[in-house]
Amino acid sequence: MASSWKRTATVFLGGQTLSLFGSMLVQYAITWHITMSTQSGAMMTISIVCGILPTFFVSPFGGVLADRFDRRKLMAAADSAIALTTLALALSFFAGYRSLWLLFVASAVRAVGAGIQTPAVSAFLPQIVPKESLTRVNAAFGSVQSIILLASPMAAGALMSLAPIEALFFIDVGTAAVAVALLLGFVRVPPHERAKGKVEVGYWKDLRDGFAYVSGHAYVKRFFLFCAFFYFLAAPVAFLTPLQVTRTFGNDVWRLTAIEIVFSAGMTLGGVVIGVWGGFKNRVRSMALSSFIVGATTLALGLVPWFWVYLAVMAVCGVSMPLFNTPATVLLQETVDESYLGRVFGVLGMISSVMMPLGMLVFGPLADAMPIEPLLVGSGAGIFALGFFLLGSKALMAAGASEGKAGTEPVAAGSTDATGSTSLSAAE
Repeated sequence: MASSWKRTATVFLGGQTLSLFGSMLVQYAITWHITMSTQSGAMMTISIVCGILPTFFVSPFGGVLADRFDRRKLMAAADSAIALTTLALALSFFAGYRSLWLLFVASAVRAVGAGIQTPAVSAFLPQIVPKESLTRVNAAFGSVQSIILLASPMAAGALMSLAPIEALFFIDVGTAAVAVALLLGFVRVPPHERAKGKVEVGYWKDLRDGFAYVSGHAYVKRFFLFCAFFYFLAAPVAFLTPLQVTRTFGNDVWRLTAIEIVFSAGMTLGGVVIGVWGGFKNRVRSMALSSFIVGATTLALGLVPWFWVYLAVMAVCGVSMPLFNTPATVLLQETVDESYLGRVFGVLGMISSVMMPLGMLVFGPLADAMPIEPLLVGSGAGIFALGFFLLGSKALMAAGASEGKAGTEPVAAGSTDATGSTSLSAAE
């Protein structure tokens, strides 16, 4: 039995990793093409908004779909749609149509597919992995993803120097096709309970129930509030550092590749650390530690004058990311009712997809009017302060130490459970 779920998880995560590699090649190709051809904060902002904002509108509905239908088939359909969009973009560039607006449109369509796929992936993993193994599996998957993030900028940089950008688009189509084949052909997992029968309630009712679940559970609500501010303040370090490097240190592909490599190497190391160590017994303490490190390193990126020191700081920032991502993901997977997992992760996707573009709408134009360094210093200080918000939240600290019991909290008064029946309960 143990070998069965391990084999299934390995095939599933292997396919997702392969698909991620192709997607990252496309992401780097688009970002670097726009960065080096325009050197414009406004153009970068448009690209980021197109690549992320559609997820804001789609993720909640993607979460509803993930809770209503077979998540395996849903992931395959979304991945296929993304691949077809990339194929159309590749053929357009191959035919000589290379306008920036094509990249913006393709990024937007890909973001729609991601808004459907991502909640399904997050909600699907607990179906195949025992609860006691979720931390180790998430940490291992995070480490493998970090290795892909380490390899993909090197591969993208090499390919962009040897071949036109459409070559990277074709590679993404191929990796997606293999991932879908693995998912449908080798991951044999029955649908979750709610997807086996006919759901009587409508989509809007399901959507409202998802928001009611978040609102009725104090620890989820406070965690999402933290994420909203974190994603907003993380916009400069996530999106403006390539522009900062080209302006401050030199407009060279190898420099852009270097910052991605060291960040991914740091994430790989951080994934190993959290996989071996497991983090603090209270998961929220690990998340707070990550917030402190991300804040301090973001601030430092706005101060260091030497590129090699800059790379070292970026690596430390990368180390801290799994210290947050793995405990946060497992916290939700362990404590949220299984029938609501898709919708809860959908709301989280909505928050991340709107707050980072919103951050870029503020910081992007500022980056064209002033140096980027002060923006990093200010946002880094804000992220550091958010760590105290985590430690000061009694609801979050209780959930972090609950070992999977928080999901038994009642839903907000008057809301409905997964089957559509009304559940009356006390307020938060």
